Parts: sequence; structure tokens; C-alpha cells
Amino acid sequence: MSFLESFSQIRTLLKNIDLDALGKLSKKVDLNRMMGVVSKMSEEDLGKMLKFMEAGSGKKKAPPVVNGDFYELSATLTGEDREIQLKVRDFMETEIRPIANEYWNKAHFPMHIIPLMAKLNICGLTYKGYGCAGKSALLEGFVAMEMARVDSSISTFFGVHSGLAMGSIYLCGSEEQKQHWLPVMQRMELIGAFGLTEPEVGSGVAGGLTTTCERVGDEWIINGQKKWIGNATFSDITIIWARDLADNQVKGFIVRKENPGFVAEKMQDKMALRTVQNALITLTDCRVPETDRLQNANSFKDTANVLRMTRAGVAWQAVGCGRGAYELALKYTLERKQFGRPIAGFQLVQDLLVTMLGDLTAMQTLVYRLSQLQDGGVLTDEHASLAKVFSTLRMRSIVDHARELFGGNGILLEYDIARFVADAEAIYSYEGTKEINSLIVGRAITGESAFV
Repeated sequence: MSFLESFSQIRTLLKNIDLDALGKLSKKVDLNRMMGVVSKMSEEDLGKMLKFMEAGSGKKKAPPVVNGDFYELSATLTGEDREIQLKVRDFMETEIRPIANEYWNKAHFPMHIIPLMAKLNICGLTYKGYGCAGKSALLEGFVAMEMARVDSSISTFFGVHSGLAMGSIYLCGSEEQKQHWLPVMQRMELIGAFGLTEPEVGSGVAGGLTTTCERVGDEWIINGQKKWIGNATFSDITIIWARDLADNQVKGFIVRKENPGFVAEKMQDKMALRTVQNALITLTDCRVPETDRLQNANSFKDTANVLRMTRAGVAWQAVGCGRGAYELALKYTLERKQFGRPIAGFQLVQDLLVTMLGDLTAMQTLVYRLSQLQDGGVLTDEHASLAKVFSTLRMRSIVDHARELFGGNGILLEYDIARFVADAEAIYSYEGTKEINSLIVGRAITGESAFV
């Protein structure tokens, strides 16, 4: 190459180089060494390097919105129902999320939220009349999900009051009892609890209830104990289920907190749903008037009708708990940086996130169909039990993966996910264990009962 040709190339090169940028670069790297390395690279490798450099130097794209409703099931709600769902979400985000860890850690209930929650006007959402909205079970499911997405304790409190307590009166009460109790409970002026489980009897309540009742004149005398009764430390009334000594059938009673012989003692040292105030109830010759006996509760089949309805709600709670954990984990991986980049860009992290989303989406579509069956009046015990089994199993898996993605931070309450991991264990067990619900489904599909 002649001197003139070399000089011409140098002049062209200098015209196309930003000398200021070159000067800054020379302070960071050895230019001669870099040029030597780059000159030996293949065209393919050079192309990859340039593509990587351009991607890093350009304006960063905003990450996608964190949204656990991947199949957009909420978009199928009517405009009015969607508005209710979003109203509940806003309440949970603004009123509950900021205080959730504080009250959970102290094992106290935030009593001040009750009048705020009452303004949502969602108690007894599916019931017709008595001040209730008469909405769909599908919307009720979305409401349960939205609550558990932020705090499963608040979702449980609401489910006990609106589902189990109000539901017992709605399904098993006389018209007079419904008129008397449901409107004030719908406005949350009175809070309800539901007493079925006993210290020595959990899964076997259908045939082994030890709390007894005996009619004496116009009163009933109730003796026994109930355990794990949510809301019962401060509830105005508790639905108590007891076995009649006369006919051996299970009957239901509306027991007022001031009834003589009724004592509710707060259970201490729980590791899950710590905000929920569970009580050990002792009934000692507790006298209840005949007018407070649920007039249409004459056997455990009537109790089971209430449980069937609320078990579907627990499946939705599991979806909410799983969704909350997934969304917390996804948000964390987008913000947490290791090796100079967000961990959301790592292959193993994305694999876990997609596994969680797959489980969550399967749960959502299952409970969505479950609520459609409920709205159609064809919901069976086995339908509700299968949803409870599957959803709580997948919920457990999701919160486990979420905690893993948080690393060591996952055991700190300030990051929320530890609370979700603990609360998932309670949801997994209540409203029928995995084994009991599996046997209900097994009996339906085989025609053989495997219960003892």
C-alpha cells in the first residue's frame, strides 16, 4: 500500500471517529489491546458484540405490567362487576397492604378497617334480599381472590363473617331469623363467627361431633368446646353446631357473645393467619332460646350445604394467595440486580416464573369454571373438593418458588413473601384437609367410599 493510500485511509478514519469519545474510552481500556482483540474476531462474533452493545446503550424499555391474570379472565366480568372487583383491589392496596405486616406480626386484628370495609357493600354478595346484592358466585370468587392477593388473614376474616356465619343463617335460618340478622350483618354492624371444629374433632365432625345440645322447655342447653374459631374473640354472634342428645342429629344455633356459659379465649402463638383472631370456645350449660336455633338446620347435611358453598370460596382464596406471591416475586426479580443486571433476565429465574404462572393460570381457570357451576345451581361436593385440593397444592408450590426467588430476603417480613408462605399452610388445611377432600372426589369417581 502506497503512502498516499495509507494517508487517505487515515484521513477518512479520522473524519468518522468521535475523538472526544475515543479519548474517554482510552481512559477506561487499553485501546491497542482492544483493537488487537477485535481485529481477530470473526464477522459473526463482531455482529453479536455490536448487537449487545447497541442494546445496552439504547433507551431501556419499560418492563411489562406485573399482572397475574395472564388469560385476562377478569375481562369477562360485566362492567359493573369489574368495577366492584377494582374497588376491592383499591381498598386492599390502600388500606390493608400498608398495615398487613404490622398487624400480622403483632397477631392483632385492625378493628378500624371494619367500617371502611362495610362501605364496599360486599357482604353476603350472592344472597338475594336482606340488603344483599344478589350477585354471581363468580364475582364473589374474584372478591375473595383480590383480598387474599394482598392479605389472606383479611380474606379469611371476611369469608368467615360473610360466608360461613351469614351463609348459615341464609341457608338454614327461618325467614324471621334472616330478616333479623342478615341486614345488620350485611352492613357489618354485627360480626359473625362459625363454630364447627372441636379440639379433638376436625375432619370427623360429620359423625363425631362431641358438643351436645339438649332441649329444656323453650331453651337449649349446650355443652362442649370449639377450636380454631375465626373472629370469635370479638364477634357478636357465633354459629354453634351441636349434636342433639334426643335424636343424635346435628343442629345449629345463633349464640350471642353475652349468653351465659359462653367463653371465647384467644389462641396464641400461631405461625399462620396471625391477624385472624382464632378462639377456643368453651360452652358450659350455655342456654340458648329456641328462637335462636337455626330452624332449618336439622342434620349434618344442612351443615354440609354451608361448607360446600364456602369451600369454593377457599379455592379462590388459594388462587389469591398464589397470585399475590407470584406478583411479588415477579416485581422483585425486575428490581433485584445481580452481576450488573436484573435477575429477571436469568434463564433459571424465568423458568421458575413461568412454572408459577402456569400453576396460577390453571388454578384460575379451574375456579372460574367452579363458580360457573355454582351459578348454574349444579355445584356438587366433589366439584368444590377437587378445586380446593388442586388449588391449595398449586398455591403451596407457587409460594415456595416465590420465596426461593427472594433468596435470603424471602425470610424477612418486610418483603411480604414470608407472610404468604406461612399463610398458605393454613389455607391448605382449613375447610377440609387435602386427604379428606381427595376422598370426597374419590368416592364420586369410583362409587366406593374410602372413609373410615
